[in-house]
Amino acid sequence: MFFHVVLTTKCNSQCRYCFGESLEDFDEDFADFDVNYSLPKKINYDFALLAEFCSKDPNCALTFYGGEPLLCTNKIRQIMDVAKPKHFMIQTNGLVLDRLEPEYVNRFHTILVSLDGNEALTDYYRGKGTFRKVIDNVKLIVQNGFRGELIARMTVMEQTDIYKQVKYLVDNDEFAFSSVHWQLNAGFWANDYARRNFKGWSETSYVPGVQRLARFWVDHMEAKRTVLRFYPLLGIANSLLSNEDTSLRCGAGWVNYAIQTNGNIIPCPTMWGKTNYYLGHISNAHPLKLKKIFVNEPCTECDILNVCGGRCLYANITKRWNKNAYAEVCKTVEGLVNAVRMELPWIKKLINFGIVSLRDFDFMKHNGCEIIP
Repeated sequence: MFFHVVLTTKCNSQCRYCFGESLEDFDEDFADFDVNYSLPKKINYDFALLAEFCSKDPNCALTFYGGEPLLCTNKIRQIMDVAKPKHFMIQTNGLVLDRLEPEYVNRFHTILVSLDGNEALTDYYRGKGTFRKVIDNVKLIVQNGFRGELIARMTVMEQTDIYKQVKYLVDNDEFAFSSVHWQLNAGFWANDYARRNFKGWSETSYVPGVQRLARFWVDHMEAKRTVLRFYPLLGIANSLLSNEDTSLRCGAGWVNYAIQTNGNIIPCPTMWGKTNYYLGHISNAHPLKLKKIFVNEPCTECDILNVCGGRCLYANITKRWNKNAYAEVCKTVEGLVNAVRMELPWIKKLINFGIVSLRDFDFMKHNGCEIIP
């Protein structure tokens, strides 16, 4: 099982799509849910409880999460000193990645670091100087011996040319990422759709860009004999090649859960404080016996549910965007799946010719990459 360990709700960045939208929609409420707004801002339970909880699952993986988890480096050290999961991972904005000593950093199986593309776009979304600091820190940890997987995790919205920005991260002369994931900023707030041009951008820029990106991905396979880990493409191709039907691909609510700062377990970090979805506390719950939460309508009526898995549990449950607006998000998923399906015959030929192998499409599932953006 996978668990996001939320260390803090505080963040040292003020991104446009998180901090900025929270200001725009400050008065939003969740009238249909019981929400605990008084949760501690920092982790406050006994780490021995977390170690004991994790020890009940031989395949337990812990992912440090926030806010910005590296604002709590002392807590990270303490947890890593007492807990013995199969894997440690972290999702970070990368701004203070240099604060954690190599003896801890080098124990991470995976680090997901927030970069939205090139310097101009990243700094536009995340603040001036962000790109430079993150790249410097990434180079530093590699220099200091980190050999795990480094994933550039992009947040994508209307200013993003997905083809241009993903390709930049692969081609960047300073630090080229072979692993990239992206997540659409869609359906998390109730009022933002009306002030955005999501429909126009997704139809004229995003979906065509994903199609170009899929073509580039396969061309790169042929030319370089390697499969870049573009997670939305990789995950779908993996399923299509293996004829796999999938549940929610991020694993939220059935194999991937989150532990709040008070020790309560929820299906996903975005379900923060929603007491309707509390599934127990680490002091008395068993990691292998947690209640499972699955997506409902309209996802269950969709023709590509077996490939998509439902995209987002939070969006499906809270329905922050209305039905018509969210249908535009579903079109982006259809476009993504179709882009991979179009390339599948050539991928199979490359496998048959021995250029790449089926094993090249394997990856650690539920590692923080939702697969469906």
